[in-house]
Amino acid sequence: MTRILCISLSPINRDARVLRQIEVLREYGEVTTVGYGEAPPGVAEHIRVPDDRPSLPQTPLGVARLALRRFRAVEIAAPGVAYAHERLRGRDFDLVVANDARVLGLAFALAGGAPVWADMHEWAPEERTHVLSWRLLVAPFMVHLCRTYLPRAAVVTTVGGEIAELYFRRFGVLPAVMRNAAPYSTLDPVPVQPGRVRLVHSGGAVFGRSLETMIDAVRALDDRFTLDLYLVPAADGGRYLAQLKERAGGDPRIVFHDPVPPADLPATLNAYDVGVFWIPPVHTNARLTLPNKLFDFVQARLAVAIGPTIEMQRVVTEYDLGVVSDDFSVDACVRSLSMLTPERIMAYKANAHAAALELSFERERALARDLLAELVTRRSETQ
Repeated sequence: MTRILCISLSPINRDARVLRQIEVLREYGEVTTVGYGEAPPGVAEHIRVPDDRPSLPQTPLGVARLALRRFRAVEIAAPGVAYAHERLRGRDFDLVVANDARVLGLAFALAGGAPVWADMHEWAPEERTHVLSWRLLVAPFMVHLCRTYLPRAAVVTTVGGEIAELYFRRFGVLPAVMRNAAPYSTLDPVPVQPGRVRLVHSGGAVFGRSLETMIDAVRALDDRFTLDLYLVPAADGGRYLAQLKERAGGDPRIVFHDPVPPADLPATLNAYDVGVFWIPPVHTNARLTLPNKLFDFVQARLAVAIGPTIEMQRVVTEYDLGVVSDDFSVDACVRSLSMLTPERIMAYKANAHAAALELSFERERALARDLLAELVTRRSETQ
């Protein structure tokens, strides 16, 4: 039995990309996972990292080493990383999957010569450059990890073509593109209700995504428009989510719901009309994002309203899925939504229905299977 280690220092049961990844990994062997929260479905073993053990070296000693650029000394020194290393060192695996740059050092420390699949969920050097401490201390560490380990990885993947080109230009490694596409859902478009346009958004309540734009836009629109939000509180203890609720000002047209599991999202969102997401290009990852939620909207058979974000706009334009605002201002978002008529919404929903299979996880699943088959074969030939 092929032994596969999948490392993701995230709450895996809320991480749709990693859950889909594990689903494919299980076809090729026995999977051990490392991450926060409960064990994901179907794995042989789960090493649960305590929630109070962060994934970055933010202890006083760790921060000092980051400041002094002693990156080798902190590769496996972050509390969460060190916990996982202690629990797993000495174990043998045939394949190690590293989700995000911060665990690359850990993955290679545990691989013992086994191939490593590095899945870069975004452009790691600028993951949180809107935060000063990240920009000064952590970004250079991410560059070190990518420069050191990506050329040694057997396979590198990332979420979109633009970010793949960045990795090639900066580190000389061209990742394969595996989009954050959701599994195919057998749903049909729901008719628009007379006199109503039901907007919806799902995702993390993360500061910097400008989710307040949605709230401000709806409050500026006429009473036809409603907004339902399915938001996961961020690691800030829910402060930003609380700010969003305060900003809504008790408007009855804006409703906050508890988040739903990734697998349940399309069926939940299917009841609405338009999936909305305007994220200003405050950093590289925002400028180039091609997020889960766009594909969730497609599987839910919704029309889409977005800003002029490069990768998202390409998909929305190619498949004629909805409207793209001129810029990321509230006025521009209001103008784009005001163009929506019931007939246009239903046409966009029909286009989403037609594109649902092509824009589903089936393409990414086939790519992952090809990569894994090669890695597993290569490993068996060297043993």
